[in-house]
Amino acid sequence: MDTEVPPIPSAPPVTVPEDAGWWRTAVIYQVYVRSFADGDGDGTGDLAGVRSRLGYLRDLGVDAIWFTPWYPSPLADGGYDVADYRDIDPRFGSLAEAELLIAEALALGIRTIVDIVPNHVSEQHEWFRSALQAGPGSPERERFWFHPGRGEDGAGIPTDWVSSFQGETWTRTVDADGRPGEWYLHLFTAQQPDLNWNHPDVRREPENILRFWFDRGVAGVRIDSAAMPVKDPALPSLPGEDAAPGTHPHIDRDELHEIYRGWRSVAEEYPGERVLVGEVWLEDAARFARYLRPDEMHTAFNFDFMTQPWSARAMRASIERTLAAHEPIGAPATWVLSNHDVTRPVTRYGRADSGFAFERKRFGTPTDLERGTRRARAAALLVAALPGSLYIYQGDELGLPEVELPREVLQDPMHFRSQGVDPGRDGCRVPLPWSGTASPYGFGGTPWLPQPGDWGGLTAEAQQRDPGSMLALYRSAIALRRDLSDFSDQSLTWLELGADVLAFRRGESTICVTNLSGSPIPVPAHREVLLSSAPTTGALEPDTTLWLAL
Repeated sequence: MDTEVPPIPSAPPVTVPEDAGWWRTAVIYQVYVRSFADGDGDGTGDLAGVRSRLGYLRDLGVDAIWFTPWYPSPLADGGYDVADYRDIDPRFGSLAEAELLIAEALALGIRTIVDIVPNHVSEQHEWFRSALQAGPGSPERERFWFHPGRGEDGAGIPTDWVSSFQGETWTRTVDADGRPGEWYLHLFTAQQPDLNWNHPDVRREPENILRFWFDRGVAGVRIDSAAMPVKDPALPSLPGEDAAPGTHPHIDRDELHEIYRGWRSVAEEYPGERVLVGEVWLEDAARFARYLRPDEMHTAFNFDFMTQPWSARAMRASIERTLAAHEPIGAPATWVLSNHDVTRPVTRYGRADSGFAFERKRFGTPTDLERGTRRARAAALLVAALPGSLYIYQGDELGLPEVELPREVLQDPMHFRSQGVDPGRDGCRVPLPWSGTASPYGFGGTPWLPQPGDWGGLTAEAQQRDPGSMLALYRSAIALRRDLSDFSDQSLTWLELGADVLAFRRGESTICVTNLSGSPIPVPAHREVLLSSAPTTGALEPDTTLWLAL
């Protein structure tokens, strides 16, 4: 049953603090609103719930919150099908409450980053509804990719392009007379029609949306699927593996850089250094770095490290690639172990195949959670010691595992478009446990996805009382990362302690050592143990990270 919520007071005037380069070393916490905390008791997370937990985020030590889309949405894809960028989904609250949340967070020293999805909108967006009503050849349809089908009857799909969610990339419309009509492009679900970035309205509207949120005190935007919005208007077939960079018909098109230069110009109209953060999935490091030139994005997610298996060789190579790609352009690297799309580290690192790839998600994959938790703790200290900014997905600081949910409760379109083979991403989106020994664990009402019955020891309340908990480890790491002067120095010097050991020095006197071998190793000479992911008595045990002061 819903509980009565008090009226939302007016937000005080917001001043984003002037702190040049704050984003270069920031710790940014990802909030998936629907699953964070439920303030009105309806089982869905909301802004009231986030506001009630701002003290928790302050105590964790984060510099900013990144909110996944909080806009009105039919939730065909967890909110990434946006119907209106200038409002808040009523299930989450109101625009007035978002303004208050931004101000309250800033008062605690926490900035706000919002999600922008430039590739597509919801089928419920006013532009797409108008396009369907206007019919073939209309100006309204030029904002999207409407196209006749192949063959005499137009029944063949216009291209061979592949969906990010498996399945078809085109859906056929029905004309006003009831006959089959044109097709429209959607690289994700059919409820997410792709925008045509050759259209001036499509170019202009996102810049105005940026201003709308920057005016309300938002400190930055995260750009979803940032390498995908621009398409080749000729709609050519997909190229072969040896195709030249930049020639793919809908990924990493060169025209994107002009768009993001325009967005950067908008950001620079505002005080307080508003940032652009790109979700850029590219294997080519040189192409990736182009998005981070001084007049484009400030940072982009480093997915390469996140996908690596539990291997010193693979992880070191990824760290070296990442730092090498960022160094020539002076951009900071970003480090992330998971997000709302990825199998949680505690589960992933406990599997025989501990790397991550979307196409390998399957039901019933065995996991050693004890080993996975030990490795996730070690990995948390490893990435926190690297130069650059750090992203934490909600619940990773509690050591939550991936939940294998019953098929009948799954909602992720990736599951359904895989014909039920892929469990999808709902397992990392289960609502957080805050307190108590049984569901809903202080979350609020009956959660929209069921929580496991054995999470009582993983609640934030339980872990706050345990100095050896995952939460205590994250809090200590974030505090030391901020306080140690060596971490302000962006250099990294490798130390050679064995093929299965990752060891490096930050600044003059701080060392991070991670033992990825199967045997204990000697602890390097040191003055003080600053932090350890597991108890250490004379030797560094396998799957353990130490921070040492020389």
